[in-house]
Amino acid sequence: MLIRLQSFLSQRGVASRRGAAEKVLEGRARVNGEIVLEPGFRVDEAADVVELDGAVVASAAPCHVTVMLNKPAGYVCSLDRSQGRSVCDLVADAGTRLLPVGRLDKDSEGLLLLSNDGGLIQKLTHPRHGHTKTYRVQVQGAINGAVMKSLRSPIAIDGVETRPADVERVGFDELRFTLGEGRNRQIRRLCERAGLRVERLTRVAVNTLRLPGDLPVGRWRALTPAELESL
Repeated sequence: MLIRLQSFLSQRGVASRRGAAEKVLEGRARVNGEIVLEPGFRVDEAADVVELDGAVVASAAPCHVTVMLNKPAGYVCSLDRSQGRSVCDLVADAGTRLLPVGRLDKDSEGLLLLSNDGGLIQKLTHPRHGHTKTYRVQVQGAINGAVMKSLRSPIAIDGVETRPADVERVGFDELRFTLGEGRNRQIRRLCERAGLRVERLTRVAVNTLRLPGDLPVGRWRALTPAELESL
């Protein structure tokens, strides 16, 4: 079966499709001994020998594994350890290389999915699929009508205006945000604009998949078939 090189690499847990494309463009991939610089180059899964950074990439796609991690603060959602401790280190005992499905910034906590299923990663991270993510946010500062109006209004991030966030007050100093996109530090930027200081930010749900109360911080478990189906 012929498949794009970037998809071949992604399906084998090397990187997301975008990350795999970047590796190819950097000249780090070879097919049958020849450097390939085109991410869309077609490879034969059964016959071609694909190498990345000099190591042969398995021809057979691995069994798909997807887990949920209760991410602690202080860990980055990146494979680049120069940025700090990686969430990938917390799932190193999963038996296969897993990649973060989207991101939680270093100071944020809670539900993070990791997977070696490139198709699932693409489906859950592309905005067109309309997945929702829910966060509990503890803040410092006065919460009043003007503040809530500000939090629910769009904000420009990297030159693009966000869709309005669904925001509810759920405690004296706690808010619940539901986002349909989740741009870079969107909640923190909204709170800063409204004059609030974020004390703690925890993702508690992705679509209908919720962070279990019995999953300790820093621990992971595999998703059940029903949970995968819900995604």
